Amino acid sequence: MTSSAARQPLIPQPPATVTALRQAVAQIAPAALPAFTRELDQAADQSRQADGLAPLQRFIAQWAAYVHIQRHPHMAAELRRWEAAAADGDAARARRAAAEIGAILDTAHAALAGPLT
Repeated sequence: MTSSAARQPLIPQPPATVTALRQAVAQIAPAALPAFTRELDQAADQSRQADGLAPLQRFIAQWAAYVHIQRHPHMAAELRRWEAAAADGDAARARRAAAEIGAILDTAHAALAGPLT
């Protein structure tokens, strides 16, 4: 496999709908399905209580970014490395890890705001 082929996404970015995101999570990160379902239920409850769609919109944005990251194995691996670094107990390393995690999330959200690849 060439380096450029290794950087290709596993699947196309799905539409930002609950159904499409659930299918994508089931395909590329099935272990995350319980969290997806739990957070969807929470967002739906919050939307009903608030009488608005903001909690569901946040849920969809968060999981669309998660799928974007997980469909790029190199990006997902980098995120996991920084998450592990954040948990190692060293304050300076945790601050650096938080910045790197933020950059990965910013990249994912920016990619979703533009043309999907």
